[in-house]
Amino acid sequence: MSWNPALDPQCPTGDAVNSIDTVIIPRARDLGGFEVRRALPAPRRQMVGPFIFFDQMGPAEFLPTRGLDVRPHPHIGLATISYLYRGRMHHRDSLGTDKWIEPGAVNWMVAGQGITHSERTDDATQAEPMPFFGIQTWVALPKDQEDSAPDFIHAPADALPVLDGEGKQVRLILGNAWGERAPVRTPSEMFYADAVLQPGASLPLPDEHEDRGVYVVEGAVEVAGTRYEAGQMMVFRPSDRVSLRAGGAGARLMLLGGATLEGSRYIWWNFVASSKERIEEAKEAWRRGDWEHGRFQLPPGDDGEFIPLPD
Repeated sequence: MSWNPALDPQCPTGDAVNSIDTVIIPRARDLGGFEVRRALPAPRRQMVGPFIFFDQMGPAEFLPTRGLDVRPHPHIGLATISYLYRGRMHHRDSLGTDKWIEPGAVNWMVAGQGITHSERTDDATQAEPMPFFGIQTWVALPKDQEDSAPDFIHAPADALPVLDGEGKQVRLILGNAWGERAPVRTPSEMFYADAVLQPGASLPLPDEHEDRGVYVVEGAVEVAGTRYEAGQMMVFRPSDRVSLRAGGAGARLMLLGGATLEGSRYIWWNFVASSKERIEEAKEAWRRGDWEHGRFQLPPGDDGEFIPLPD
């Protein structure tokens, strides 16, 4: 997904729950019948662990031949994951990857020194309206991996660890938590999980990670007697033991976090870097548009157009 600075979220202050450091309320924006809510980066919280970007995509319903149409655009210094609850999305990148992203699967794209990709719902066989709902996140890379070679890794839904019982089902998407480890290798210590809680069910946060956050996708949860509704992200203080309890309608959550990185990051458009110089170099490379010999190439099979550098 391409960066849109108009989606910067708000961070209310004065929360009474001691274990919560920050509560983030994303701003919603309608992109032509397709709503996006951005939780990270936020004015008072750039990252949760290494997670520097967090967008809720939808829910929406796409008519045939109409839907998501994100033209080829570049990334550096990060890894992306688009995790879908409903629908499907066509991913193509400059490595030659041509993959349909479907619910529950991991599609982990490492930009490193530079990659270009597109995201579309361009299935010519779609005859009925398609529900679409998901989360896209970016993970900032450690300094020693910012110049790594780009990569793309796919793990199907049935390859991911699932904890099921006591009114909860938790799928571990990335990293390690609750005694399990996801199959995709990550550049730093982290966890990322999709949790579905039945009414009244409780889920403890993993306590082995320095930084931890929870985004309420659907329903509501209570923390120490305070209720948090869908569309809110809570970031918790390190080391506190925390348990979430689902409300009367249950809840669906995304849990994320991990070790903090060595310093903050600069983020401009689709570029993440530890220095402004790296951002400027990437901007100039995309501006030149030397797809044959330059830093960036366009995705094979989707090289007829691209998103230009913002003014």
